[in-house]
Amino acid sequence: MKYLYGFPLSFFWGYVAVAVFMTGDGFEMAFLSKHIVDLGFTPSQAAMVITVYGLAAAVSAWATGVIAELITPQRAMAIGFIFWCVLHALFMVFGLGQNNYPLMLLFYGLRGLAYPLFIYSFVLLLVQKLPSKRVAAATGWFWAVYTLGMGAIGSFLPSLTIPAFGETGTLWFAMLWVFTGGIIAMLSLRRIEADRSRVGLPFNKKVEEMTRAVTILFSSKDIFFSCILRMVNTVSYFGIPVIMPILFVDRLNYTVSEWLLVWTVYSFVTIFTNIFWGIAGEYLGWMRQIRWFGCLGMALATLSFYYIPVNADHNIWLVLIPAVLMGIAIAAFVPMTSVFTTLEPNHKGAVLSVYNLSAGLSNCIAPAIAFTLLPLFDIAGVIWAYTGLYLFAGMLTFFIRVEQFTCEPKQSETLPAAEVSD
Repeated sequence: MKYLYGFPLSFFWGYVAVAVFMTGDGFEMAFLSKHIVDLGFTPSQAAMVITVYGLAAAVSAWATGVIAELITPQRAMAIGFIFWCVLHALFMVFGLGQNNYPLMLLFYGLRGLAYPLFIYSFVLLLVQKLPSKRVAAATGWFWAVYTLGMGAIGSFLPSLTIPAFGETGTLWFAMLWVFTGGIIAMLSLRRIEADRSRVGLPFNKKVEEMTRAVTILFSSKDIFFSCILRMVNTVSYFGIPVIMPILFVDRLNYTVSEWLLVWTVYSFVTIFTNIFWGIAGEYLGWMRQIRWFGCLGMALATLSFYYIPVNADHNIWLVLIPAVLMGIAIAAFVPMTSVFTTLEPNHKGAVLSVYNLSAGLSNCIAPAIAFTLLPLFDIAGVIWAYTGLYLFAGMLTFFIRVEQFTCEPKQSETLPAAEVSD
C-alpha cells in the first residue's frame, strides 16, 4: 500500500466520503442550540436536546466497533448513512417543524445513533487493513477530514446559507451533503476487502464478542484510564458550541455569522494540526504529546475561550486567538486510536468499541455539564468544569503504560523501556 505523509492512498475516496458526510452532520452544531432557544425554549432545554443526542451517539459509538467487525465495516456504514437521512427528516418535519419538544428529543436523539456507525466503521476498516505503525498517521488524516467537514465547511456554509435560506433551509441542505457522502462511501469502499473472520461466527460467539466490548473496559487499568482520557479529549469541542453562541450573540452582541467565523477558524486550524500531531506523536511519544500539548493545552485554550471574549471589547481578531489555541491543542490527542489498539491488538473491534464509547460519552457529558451547571454557575462555571477535566486527564497519563511502535524501518519496533510510559 502506498502512503503520502502517512496518508493511505487506496483509501482516498473513503476520506472524501467522511469529509462530505460530516459536513452535513456538522451544519447544526454551532447554531442548533440557539435556534431551539429562538423557538421559545430555555437554554437548559436546548442543552438537554444535545445531551440526549450525545447519549445516543455514545451508545452507538460503543457498539459500532463490534457490530462493524461482525457484519463488515462497509455494511455498518450503509446502515448509519440510511438511518441518518430518515431520522433527520423526521426531526425536521415533526420536531422542529411542529415546535414539538418531546419529538425533538426523540428524533434528534435517535439520529445520534447514525453518525458513529458511519465514521467509526471507517476507522475500523483502517485499523484492519493498515499495519499498527501506520495507524496513528492514518487516523490523524481521518480527524483532519472529519474536522474539515464537520468543523470548517460545516460551520462556514451556514454563515452563508442562514442569511439566505434561514435555519430551516440550512438544516434541509445538510441532508444533501450527508446523502452525497454516503453514496461516495458505498461506491468507493466496496472493493476493499474487510476482515471477515468474525462475520460467520455462530450467534453465541457473536454475543460473546459483543459482551467483550464491555468486559475489555475492565480488563486492565490502562484501557480504563485511556477510556477516560479519550472521553475528556473532546469535552470542549462538544460543549463550547452549546454555550458560546449564548455568550457571543446574546451577551457580547456578536452576530451569528461572526460566531460561526470563530468556530470555522478553530476547525480550519485542526485540519493541519491533526495531520501534524499524527506524525509528530511517533517521535515525541504518544503519552508525552497527549499530556503536555493535549491536556494542558486544552485546559489553557478552554479558559481563553471565555476570558478573552469577555475582555476583548468586541474585537473579532482577539477572539480568534482561543480558536487557534484550541485547534492546536485538541489535535494532540490524535494518537489515542493507536494507544487503544496497541493495548489490545487481538480484539481490535472490541477495543475500538471502547474507544468509540469514550468518544461518544464526550458528546454526551459536555452538554450535560452545561445543562447542569448553567443555571447554578453560568457560563464561567461550565468553562472551569471543562478545564478541571483536562487537568485531571493530564494526571491520568502518568499511569498509562503503552508499548509504542515506530515508523523507523531500521530501528527497533518498540520504544526503550524508559520511554514506554512517557
